[in-house]
Amino acid sequence: MTWRVSHARIRGIRVDIQKIKVIIVDDHAILRSGIRQILIASGDIEVVAEAENVAQAIKCVREYAADVMLLDISLPDKTGIEALKLIKRENAALNILMLSMYMEEQYAVRSIRSGASGYLCKHTASEELLTAIHTLAKGKKYITPNVAEILAEQVGNDHTVAPHEALSDREFQVMRLIASGNSVSEIADQLALSVKTVSMYRARLLEKMHLKHNADITHYAIKNQLV
Repeated sequence: MTWRVSHARIRGIRVDIQKIKVIIVDDHAILRSGIRQILIASGDIEVVAEAENVAQAIKCVREYAADVMLLDISLPDKTGIEALKLIKRENAALNILMLSMYMEEQYAVRSIRSGASGYLCKHTASEELLTAIHTLAKGKKYITPNVAEILAEQVGNDHTVAPHEALSDREFQVMRLIASGNSVSEIADQLALSVKTVSMYRARLLEKMHLKHNADITHYAIKNQLV
C-alpha cells in the first residue's frame, strides 16, 4: 500500500496519519471539484490526480501511485466497464470504485465481475463515499446490501443466468440505449460509432437474447429494471 504519511500533534505528541491516495476520473469538472472537496475535508485522503477520459486515466495510473481510483461509468471515449478492464491491465492491484448515475441493478454486478472493488450510485455517494474509499484502501470490497442481494440471487441461480448477462459490454450499452428510446443513428452519434456498427451490435443482442424487435428490447429492459 502506498499511503503518504503526514503529521499531526495531539496534546504535544506527534501522530503519523497515513493518507489514502486517490485518483478521480469523471468527465464533469464540477463533479470532480465537489468530490475533491469532500475527500480533502476528510483529512486523511489525498487526491493525487484527476482525469476526464480513459486515455488520461491510464496516463494517471502510469504516473501516480494511488490506492483507490474513483471511476465514472459514463466516459466520452469508452464505457466505464471498458475503461475498468484497461486500467486493471495497467495496475491489477489498484482498487477501483465505480461511480454511476445508474442504480445497482443495471451495472453493479457487471462492474464487480469485471474487476471493480465497489459500486456507488452518485445520488448516495456523498453519504457513503468516504466509507467506501476507506474500505477499498484496506483491500476489501465495498458491497452495498442491495448489490449483495443481487449477487446472492445470481449465485443461487447460476443455471438460469439472465439473457442480458450474456451480452458484451458494448451490446449491453446499446441495448439500454435502444430501450431508452434512442434510434440507431442517435446511438451512433452518442457512442461515436458508425450506424453500421451499432446495427451490428443490435443484431447480435437480438440474437443472443432471442428477441425480434426494439419493442421486445424495451419490454425486457423495463421488466428487468435495466433502464
